[in-house]
Formats: sequence, C-alpha cells, structure tokens
Amino acid sequence: MSTVAQAPSVQRWPALGTTAVLRTSGGRLAAAVAAAQRQIAWVDAAANRFDPASDLSRVNAAGGRRTEVSPLTVQAVRLAVDAAAVSRGAVDPTIGQELVSLGYDRDWDLLAHVDARTPLRMPPAPRGGSTRSPSWRSIELWDDPPAVRIPPTIRLDLGATAKALAADLGARAAADLTGCGVLLSLGGDIATCGPATDGGWRVRVADDHRDGDAGLTQDIAIVSGGLATSSLVPRRWYHDGRAVHHIVDPRTGLPVTPRWRTASVAAADCAQANIAATAALVLGDDAPGWLTEQRLPARLVGADGDVRVLNGWPA
Repeated sequence: MSTVAQAPSVQRWPALGTTAVLRTSGGRLAAAVAAAQRQIAWVDAAANRFDPASDLSRVNAAGGRRTEVSPLTVQAVRLAVDAAAVSRGAVDPTIGQELVSLGYDRDWDLLAHVDARTPLRMPPAPRGGSTRSPSWRSIELWDDPPAVRIPPTIRLDLGATAKALAADLGARAAADLTGCGVLLSLGGDIATCGPATDGGWRVRVADDHRDGDAGLTQDIAIVSGGLATSSLVPRRWYHDGRAVHHIVDPRTGLPVTPRWRTASVAAADCAQANIAATAALVLGDDAPGWLTEQRLPARLVGADGDVRVLNGWPA
C-alpha cells in the first residue's frame, strides 16, 4: 500500500474500513478534512455492500428490478463498468456473490484475519479454466431518474473502484473549499488536487500502508494525479481452513494465484490508478504488457519479492 510522509499539516482518521490520511499544501486543514469526510460518507452510503440500507445493497436485493438510486451511485457503478471494459474484464464489479461464497460476507473487521506471513492456499481451479461468463455488460444504468438494474443471478461489489472514487471526490472537494493543494489517501489509494508541496507530495510505497519501514518499500514523489497500490498481503482471512485473499479472478470466481503480490500504478486520477493496479494482480504474466499498452508507470512486486518497474516508474 502507499503511505504519506508525516508532516504538521496531516490528519488521520478511520474511514471505509481503513485509514484516511489528508495533507494540505497550505492551511485550513480542519476545513479540508470536513469536506473530504462528507464525500467519503456519501460514497459509503452509496456503495457499502455490508449496509442493508445502502443503494448498492438495495440494487443487489431487488431481484432484477430497476432500482432508483442517487446520482453518485450511478456514477460509482458506471466507473465500475468502465473499469471492466478498459481492463478486458479483469476488474469486474459482478463478483459480489463469489466474495460471499469465499466468506467475505461481512465487514472486514469481523472476519478471521490471517497473518501476512501465513502462506496462501488457493481453492483448486475448476477443470477447463474459466467457468464464468462476463456479466458486467448486463448492468443497466439510467441518469434521469438515476437508477440501476442487474440480473437477479448476480451481486455487485464496488470494492475495486469505490474507495478510489471517494479519494478523488474527497481531494477535489477539499481543494475547492480551501484553495489549497490536497492529498487524500484511503488505505493507500491516493488522490491529489491543486498545487503540490515543494518537491511534490512525498509517498512511501509498500505492501501494506501500515508497514512503515518494514518490507520492500520505496519513497517517491508525485506532483499531480493519483497513485494506487493493490496488494495480496494485507487482506487475508480463513475460509474452509484455507488462507485466502480478496482479489478475485473474474474468469474463475476464485482468488487469483499470486504472480505479483503487490502492484502500484500512477495515473491521471486515483480511480484509473486503482483499476490498473487491481487489473495487474489479476492479469499476472500479462500485466507488464497491458500496463505498457496503457502507458502507465508501475511497480510490480513478485510473489518471490522480485521488483519490476515499468514505463518511467523510478528505479
């Protein structure tokens, strides 16, 4: 995960099951935090699949009926559909039922967590490879009034994109309100808006944003856009006696077999960076070629600890 260097103009708080960190290039830190928190709360109300009152839960429970939602929910689902298209289906919002079947059916804090040093034990892949048909194309969206409809056989999960969207919206709202440059990190998904601090925003890239100096870390600086790190290290839990993780291969409906344990990507905004980082973990050996096609700077850490940098990412 990506972490933010300590500075007097930094504030941290819990949000979306992780840690939010906001930094400004000037004053008005309290006002910036309040503006970001409002955006994060709105995204949570739209896209939290563990809250039965959220728009996402109502869509999933609608049995195939058209469900009126907030404009923000339509924006979040449209981003997830776009993610599936650009990633060739590697990042698919229709894996909600697969996550439930793997035991990820409640808030992260309620799961039986696994130490990051515990070896992963992937469930056996089905014979013949892919068993799932791409279903993200079956999602229907309306803007006036805002509404969503999905087939009754699928459940949406926006975990791969909603947190990054919240970071983008929160950073923009904080910068617009205060007139300062803002960096907002949500569990390693980093969005910036406005002028950076002198020398750029200093960021530490690691397997887990809570690691500090531990493990394979790298300090870099960004001046604009977004940066995201997806990792198989921090979110592991036990299911049927196996240590599994949360990155699902949509082709099989199972956790990806680790080729890369961590992927960090820089892009024009946090959402695009997050989509690419998640896709890289799913694509495995095909990730470097796909990232080069997208012209995105990236840092890939192999399951064996080997580090590979691409497309202008600093060595």
